[in-house]
Amino acid sequence: MKAADFDFHLPEGLIAKKPAEKRDFSRLMVLHRNGEIEHRIFSNLPDYLNEGDLLLLNNTKVFPARLTGTKPTGGRFEFLLVTPVRNPRGALNPAGIILKSNPAAKQRGIISNGVKEITWEILSKGKYRGQISIAEGFSADIENETARFSYSGDFMKNVWRCGDMPLPPYIKRKPGPVDREWYQTVYAEKEGSIAAPTAGMHFTGELIGEINDKGVNVRCLTLHVGVGTFKSIKAENLSEHSMDAEYFEIGKEIVEDIKKTKASGKRVLSVGTTTTRAIEGYFSGKYSPIHRFSSASGGQAHSPICGYTNIFIYPGYEFRVVDSLITNFHLPRSTPLMLASAFCGAEKLSSAYSIAVSQKYRFFSYGDAMLIL
Repeated sequence: MKAADFDFHLPEGLIAKKPAEKRDFSRLMVLHRNGEIEHRIFSNLPDYLNEGDLLLLNNTKVFPARLTGTKPTGGRFEFLLVTPVRNPRGALNPAGIILKSNPAAKQRGIISNGVKEITWEILSKGKYRGQISIAEGFSADIENETARFSYSGDFMKNVWRCGDMPLPPYIKRKPGPVDREWYQTVYAEKEGSIAAPTAGMHFTGELIGEINDKGVNVRCLTLHVGVGTFKSIKAENLSEHSMDAEYFEIGKEIVEDIKKTKASGKRVLSVGTTTTRAIEGYFSGKYSPIHRFSSASGGQAHSPICGYTNIFIYPGYEFRVVDSLITNFHLPRSTPLMLASAFCGAEKLSSAYSIAVSQKYRFFSYGDAMLIL
């Protein structure tokens, strides 16, 4: 298939700039495999779940990766921190960043919130170059750089004091304090993403409790959303596109839960394309493992499965695990749209999107949801 097959026109007014008043008050389109469509509210989701089903969530946490500050010359700069600094204390820790404009060699600057300061300096050009659309103002043909940071205390705590959430470019407004709560799932736990796993943003704690009460097994894995999710497809044929690898963690007990669920004839439901890529990447063997030793009792036996997956799922892919998919309405020509098309069929999804436009569903990150059964 070709990338052009996934183009569609979307009226500007259907792009959600803000979330629904309550997370689970967003609309839910239910798309059955026979093509039947129902129009519901996300709080109705438990009606479609059965005792013994397994619901998989991505518990990654978005950090405020958008940082601004001052150069020694007095000019302003702005960049995205695309990899969080893992060493909690100290100085001179390298990390990847993306600047709005091409930097001068050895460019440096200061980020401050009036109390804490972070200084940074460009070390070298990165390997990635390409068209990217990841946050408002960061959609040009860019290169990524490696920067060195100097700071006091805990680096990521400083980032939380000084940074803004990296809202997608189509929202076309500056991020505010409310976005720190809303551009995040209620079960976000493991920090590391520069974009939210948006299908999960419709859940509330109460809704998850109701799902548990039905006897549905709810489990969390982790996939940190990185730059690769947003890289545009330049190849004419999808088979020629390669995804950038993203880091994931899957507990070994989740793998066993999946096997038991499938063996019992129950369903595995995946919340979002990131959750799907993690679990399908592992079960299809399309990942590079990382061996980490856990200091917890039992050591390696209790450590999660860790690795990087660059799996690209598009029509023609045979799903190994996922039986039902909860997802949002995606951008034209985007890799999440192609994954959803692979799951239910390109014609069915295209027809559903046409109906969503006519019924004025809200699209993209802060928009409405779809359940594909």
